[in-house]
Amino acid sequence: MNTNQNTTRGMIRNIFLMVVVAFSFALTSCNDDDDNDIMVPQPAGDIAAVLEQITDAPETFTSDMLKSKSINEKKPKFKNLIKALVKTNLVSTVAKNELTVFAPTDAAFETLFAALGVDGIEDLTAEQLTPILLYHVVGGKVASTDLSSGFVPTVNGAAIEVDLSSGVMINDASVVIADIRAANGIIHVIDKVLLPPSMNLVETALSYDPEFSILVQAVIKAGLTDVLATGGPYTVFAPTNDAFVALLSELGISGLDDLDVETLTKVLLYHVVDGRVYSSDLSSGNVTTLNGTFSLNVSTLKITDANGREAGLVPSLLNVQATNGVIHVIDKVILPTL
Repeated sequence: MNTNQNTTRGMIRNIFLMVVVAFSFALTSCNDDDDNDIMVPQPAGDIAAVLEQITDAPETFTSDMLKSKSINEKKPKFKNLIKALVKTNLVSTVAKNELTVFAPTDAAFETLFAALGVDGIEDLTAEQLTPILLYHVVGGKVASTDLSSGFVPTVNGAAIEVDLSSGVMINDASVVIADIRAANGIIHVIDKVLLPPSMNLVETALSYDPEFSILVQAVIKAGLTDVLATGGPYTVFAPTNDAFVALLSELGISGLDDLDVETLTKVLLYHVVDGRVYSSDLSSGNVTTLNGTFSLNVSTLKITDANGREAGLVPSLLNVQATNGVIHVIDKVILPTL
């Protein structure tokens, strides 16, 4: 049965390719007077089908975009991406929904395999691959002309960062081919596999230890560990150890043991905002936290708390992503009305 199905699929694919080639030849014949104006059709079908068509028969995809010397005039193939989609049962997802896919080439996956010390897709589990694949997918059709610098939420939940200052960068990957159209979306080809955050907010804070060790101790004492580890998504304005030391001195106490749980909980929740709020989403004005509001000045990156005290956001430590939120580091502990 499988052999017959494979034979049938092969016949259908060959018929499709013959039609595309014939159509391309017809267009060429009708436009002999001006070859530069020839418009060769891009592959047809859903996103999954287009990826397979380009991979199986790249010669049928002769868009001018593939002639860029930035990719050494090599046409991309997506065997690894297709294998990953099959292994994770995501083929129907990218075939039936309106999506934009940032598609890593086979070469991009080979670089990832080398970094991970594995031989291929077969050495990675579906559980490992699923969040990675979903991190390459954005809901809706997003053409290159729709992109702007900033953060774009993915189907994974975490966001990718778009940087248009020099070409088109998605995190640390370059878009080498843009705007490949499919029936249900758009494909942008990238030269690197994007890796989503893999640690929750608490684990991320601990990974910076000892920079945020006092903050983590405070979270544990207040009984908020589970909330910040499994809840959310949240945005945390995270004070450094130096910020906490300065607060303890300001309050005239020797350590966290001198603060009762109720007060500590109110202070910590004052640093937490519901949802993922990236720096590109911030605007000047009042910011609502889980315990009151503070005032934000985006131009100066300054926060003014309920008591008129100022804290600064650390520019180099904004948008630290976690699986359930994002962290912006601040240089002072802010205080609500107590």
